[in-house]
Amino acid sequence: MSYERILVPTDGSTHAERATDQALSLASAFDATVHALGVVNVGALAGPYDWSPPPESFIDRYRKQAKKNLEHVEAQWTHPDRYHGEVREGRPSSVILDYISEADIDLVAMGTHGRTGLERFVLGSVAEHVLRASPIPILVTRAVEDESPTLPYQNVLIPTDGSECASGAVDHALAIASATDATAHVINVFDSVAYSGEPGSDPPADFLETVERAGTEAIEAVAERFEAAGVDAKTVVMEGRASNGILSYAEDNDIDAVIMGTHGRSRLDRFLLGSTTERVIRRSDLPVIAVPEAKGE
Repeated sequence: MSYERILVPTDGSTHAERATDQALSLASAFDATVHALGVVNVGALAGPYDWSPPPESFIDRYRKQAKKNLEHVEAQWTHPDRYHGEVREGRPSSVILDYISEADIDLVAMGTHGRTGLERFVLGSVAEHVLRASPIPILVTRAVEDESPTLPYQNVLIPTDGSECASGAVDHALAIASATDATAHVINVFDSVAYSGEPGSDPPADFLETVERAGTEAIEAVAERFEAAGVDAKTVVMEGRASNGILSYAEDNDIDAVIMGTHGRSRLDRFLLGSTTERVIRRSDLPVIAVPEAKGE
């Protein structure tokens, strides 16, 4: 598996800048072509209560700014033969999704806006719409005051429960860790409370042992794949709420990116509200690469 075409939608914000850094680093590791996309949302420029389109001169100001944003990306990329920049008009999430299909993009890196805590990944945002519908992995990140993750990555975190969905994320994590020479941290977090029959009760000890054993087998199988490919791998089984365990492990072990799968029944709802992946994205200061289930699942 490899990434040949990486897309970075940009609006010139600090969040988009952070995503650009990630995109260019991965593009360098994979010898990929960088696609930079600027979107002018003409409908939004008209305002919610104005049924007439804004003047062409007004729209043109935004087109020029979008072009400058693309030029900024191009200036940072040292391979002009592997660059394509384009400004389009329309609803940003729809334009991005259309571009993914048209240009056969393999990975999208985009910033997410917000304020603090659970509000940093805003429901209804462009990133959220793209995540819900995208058929390819989406790297989501935001600008933070803390030091940026190491580029290229030195440590990547892969949470797994042994499911088919998690297996798809492992494929991408293996490619990224191999390309960047990163150490893979493979973890399984099981929530004993979720297996309790009644509030305040504990599940049988032998049952928890079975769950923990299954988690151990899952991460060891993944670690064997990484080691067979020449990638250093560390394995950990933890007890607790999955999102909390993932975030605490990432903070304690100098993780540079989290790579995990998204669950769902169909393409439009595979990124479910309340999912572990969503909770991690909302709270993480690190880039999270969300890998959708394979087509047909």
